[in-house]
Amino acid sequence: MKKQEMIFGIHAIKALLDNSPERVIEMWVLQGRDDERLLPVIKAAANMGVAVQRASRKVLDDKANSSQHQGVVARVKAAKQLGEHDLDALLAKTDTPFLLILDGVTDPHNLGACLRNADAAGVHGIIVPKDNSVGLTATVSKVACGAAEAVPLFQVTNLARTMRQIQDKGVWIVGTAGEADGNVYQADLKGPLAIAMGAEDKGLRRLTRESCDSLVSIPMAGSVSSLNVSVATGVCLFEAVRQRLA
Repeated sequence: MKKQEMIFGIHAIKALLDNSPERVIEMWVLQGRDDERLLPVIKAAANMGVAVQRASRKVLDDKANSSQHQGVVARVKAAKQLGEHDLDALLAKTDTPFLLILDGVTDPHNLGACLRNADAAGVHGIIVPKDNSVGLTATVSKVACGAAEAVPLFQVTNLARTMRQIQDKGVWIVGTAGEADGNVYQADLKGPLAIAMGAEDKGLRRLTRESCDSLVSIPMAGSVSSLNVSVATGVCLFEAVRQRLA
């Protein structure tokens, strides 16, 4: 496992300084940039004793391996990878768990957007398989706009087994599938809940689908047959939020 990594983007670095400042080793900021969006990040870093250096755009592009850094890049200690035991600890201290399962999401932009949706909806944690799934990369953190530092991501060895284990703890798992008889608006999404979403192109794998307690679809009225996974995730999560607030 990597000991250090680069992250970039104003929201991602500010969230890390707010939540885990001990992870931030040093920071580079674009020369000549002192606007009101970036100043709070620079001040927060200075308050934490983080070394802040000025650098050219080319240097930042190279460090981030991207031009989408918004003028700030940080070298940080890699986050601890969370697994099954950490998930058990979360469930033990959470009265009414609200979880998201992502099966085979490999696009970092989609995972970042799902993290952002999950944070906004109040999800307690996201479960993904270790294999054939993207983890917490710098791009994921950037797209998540701080949510990657706020919502735990649990990477598990055997997704179907983990699903059975959380079911044994009273969590009801609702999966999404186009062929489902009922739709998400007809489902009961209150109580201990995990919503399972499939990969960008294939949906839930067979074993994952069979491990769900029930399946729902999202009603589609137009000519498009499916939604992007992060959009579909937002639809399902916020229907659950609506029901849980009712």
